[in-house]
Amino acid sequence: MFAARKKTGTLLVRCPDRPGLIARITGFVADHGGNIIEAEQHTDLQTGEFFQRVLFESDGFDVDEAGARAAFAPLAADLGAVSHLYLNPAPPRVAILASKSTHCTVDLLHLWKTGDLNMVPVAIISNHTTNEEVAGWYDVPFHHLPVEANPRQEHDVRALLRGLDVDVVVLARYMRILSPEFCDEWAGRCINIHHSFLPAFVGADPYRQAYDRGVKMIGATAHYVTADLDQGPIISQDTVAVSHRDTLDDIKRKGRELETDVLADAVAAHTEYRVITAGDRTVVFN
Repeated sequence: MFAARKKTGTLLVRCPDRPGLIARITGFVADHGGNIIEAEQHTDLQTGEFFQRVLFESDGFDVDEAGARAAFAPLAADLGAVSHLYLNPAPPRVAILASKSTHCTVDLLHLWKTGDLNMVPVAIISNHTTNEEVAGWYDVPFHHLPVEANPRQEHDVRALLRGLDVDVVVLARYMRILSPEFCDEWAGRCINIHHSFLPAFVGADPYRQAYDRGVKMIGATAHYVTADLDQGPIISQDTVAVSHRDTLDDIKRKGRELETDVLADAVAAHTEYRVITAGDRTVVFN
């Protein structure tokens, strides 16, 4: 069971590296009554940046979330830090956007039902109807917003997401190119699964591209969405071997298994507050 369901707090910090950072950051948690459960850190020797995630029991914490953020602000300013503090957070409200494929949607909802994903799915939104039955299985509201004859389809999707008070958007094989406006609105909160090992085979039909090139390995990549197609910061990746004996259908079958695992890993990392973004890269704590 994941830590976010306990009464806990999570502090994420990114700042220039210098001596004494760990003591000062963890000291802040201890000074306010938090009992540290996990503390992970990483120093990027190329950029000189320091990253830390602190998970702590918050039963004895002496301030609420707003008060904790305000209390940490002077230290963050002194350290030149970008920080995020979550105190007893509710599971994030997630909207799943999908097109015709169902495998990623089914996997995410199954993991939610079994308690293995820290989220509350509030909607499945699709430009097709193939995921409607899936939504019914899991009792999740389904919204069909077709593209045909509706030039305002993306506008309608964005309005629906705002109306549902969504925290995170997951593109579970949503085969639409999103506008820069959509990407900006959901920057750092929209996760896509791409069916190749990026940066290889960007764009449409990557399995066909891989098959035509005769590759010996295929992959899947989950990343944050940006206006640059399939170029956002990568959260999770994996690969599987293929050979000359594999048909295009074989490659797609193997790829579907990868996609579900990689997307679930990325959603888990994000909703458990284990990801810090640094430009085009991420630090993902275990």
